[in-house]
Amino acid sequence: MTVVRNATTCKYLLFGLVILMTTSTFAASNLYSFTLPNIDGKPMPLADFKGKVILMVNVASQCGFTPQFKGLEALYQKYKDRNFVILGFPSADFHQEFADEQKTSEVCYQNYGVTFPMFKASPVRGDDANAFFKKLSERSGTTPKWNFYKYLIDKQGNVVESFASPTTPEDRELNQKIDALLKKP
Repeated sequence: MTVVRNATTCKYLLFGLVILMTTSTFAASNLYSFTLPNIDGKPMPLADFKGKVILMVNVASQCGFTPQFKGLEALYQKYKDRNFVILGFPSADFHQEFADEQKTSEVCYQNYGVTFPMFKASPVRGDDANAFFKKLSERSGTTPKWNFYKYLIDKQGNVVESFASPTTPEDRELNQKIDALLKKP
C-alpha cells in the first residue's frame, strides 16, 4: 500500500513538474509568437529576435521626447553586435504621431538616422492596444504612460523591467542592466 501511494505521489509530482516546465516555456515564448507589420507594412515575426536582449520602445514623431531617437540609435549601435536590438513601436495614443507612415519614416530614418527595426503605428494601451502590447502590458504589469516608455526583455523573452519616458537611452542604470543581461547566457 505504501509503495502504491508513493508511486501515485511520484506520478502527481512528475505531472506537476511537466506542467510547470511547459507553462514556463510557454510564458517565455509568448512574446515571440506575434508577427506584426513593420513600418513599411511587411510582416515582421518577433520570433526573429529570440535569444536577443530587447528594448521595446513606444515612440512618436512629434513628442518632446522624440530627440531620444538619436540616443536610442547610439545605444543600438553600441550593443547590436552583442545580441541586442531595439524595437520601435510608433503610436498615436498620446496624439503625437503622424497618421501618415511616410512622415513617421522620414522622422525616424532621415531626421534621426534610425537603423533599428520599426513597426507600423498602432495603439499600445487600452482596449485598442495591439495584441503584442496587451501581452507585454500583462507580463510587465504596466502600460505605457507616455511616448518613449521602455521595456527591457531578456534573451528568454521575460520582461525584466520598464522605464519611464524621461529615462534617456544614455541612462547609466538602463545601460548597466542591458550590459548585465548581455553577459548572461
